[in-house]
Amino acid sequence: MEKGRLNPNSSCKFGEATGKVTFQRDALRNLGPAGVLAVLLAVAIALGMGTAEARKKESKPKPGLPDHVSSLGKKLYGLDIEDAKTITDEIQKLVVGHLSTWIADRSPNIVEVRHELEQAFSKLEYPAVGTPSIFIAPWKDVKLIGAGYTLGWSNIWRINVLVIYENQNGRTREITTTSFVPRTDMHYAVMDPLPNGDFRFLAYGWRLGMSHARLSAVLYSFDGNTLESQWKVENLFDGKLTASNNTVVVSSVDEDEYIRQTQQGRLPSRHETTYKLTPEGLQLESAREVPFR
Repeated sequence: MEKGRLNPNSSCKFGEATGKVTFQRDALRNLGPAGVLAVLLAVAIALGMGTAEARKKESKPKPGLPDHVSSLGKKLYGLDIEDAKTITDEIQKLVVGHLSTWIADRSPNIVEVRHELEQAFSKLEYPAVGTPSIFIAPWKDVKLIGAGYTLGWSNIWRINVLVIYENQNGRTREITTTSFVPRTDMHYAVMDPLPNGDFRFLAYGWRLGMSHARLSAVLYSFDGNTLESQWKVENLFDGKLTASNNTVVVSSVDEDEYIRQTQQGRLPSRHETTYKLTPEGLQLESAREVPFR
C-alpha cells in the first residue's frame, strides 16, 4: 500500500468517518451560499420544533399553596361575610393544614411562624389580603404558640382565625382552633394565669370602614385542651384599649352623643373604664369621664 493512501479493503473506522466528512464538505461547497443558508435555516427550524415538542411533553408543576389560596381569594370579591363562608372555610382548611404539618417537628420563633403564614397568603391580589398575628408564651412546662391571621377582601369584610399549638421537646401539636370577632383585625396581650394555672390572654381588634374604628376584645382562658371566653366587649365606637398583666383600660365614645356634640361644634367626653383581672374574668374597678382625644 502506498504511503498516504488507505487500503480499500481496510475496516478502519477513521477512514469511514473521514470519507463521510469529505462528502458533506463537498456537498455544502456545491450548494453555494444560498444553499448553505437554506440548509442552516432548515436545521434551526428542526431544532426549534424539537425543543417545542419537548416542552409540550414536560408535565406542568402542580400549583402550590399560595396559588391555591390566591385562586380561592379571587372568588371572595363582592361577597359579604356570610356568603363567603364556604370559601373562607376552605382557605382555613388549607392554611391551617399546611401550618400544622410544617410546624410539627419544629420549635419555631415568632418570625418563622409569621413568615410561613405570609408565604401562604403571598399571592393574594388586592383587595384580598392575609395578615398573620402571632404570640408565643411559656406555660407550665411547655410553650404555647398562638398562630392567627386576618383574611380580608374589602375594608369591611374580614374574618379571623386563631390556632393554639403546644410545643415541647422539639415537637409541636395543634390543640384547638377558634374564630375571633369578625370584621376586625386581631392583636394579643398575654395576661396573668388563673390561680389553677390556666393560661389567659386578651384578643382585641378594630373594625374599620366606618366613620370611627370600633373596638372589640375577648379575654380567653386555656386549660390545655379548650379555649373559654371569660369577658367580652364588642363594637365600641372610637374604642381604645391598653393592657398589662392584670389590668385592662378601655375608653370609648357614645356615638349618639358624639353626633350631637359635634353638630354644636363641641367634642364629647370619653368614657374610660378600668378592669382588674380576677379568677372569673375581668371585673370593673372604676369608671370616669376623660377629655376627648
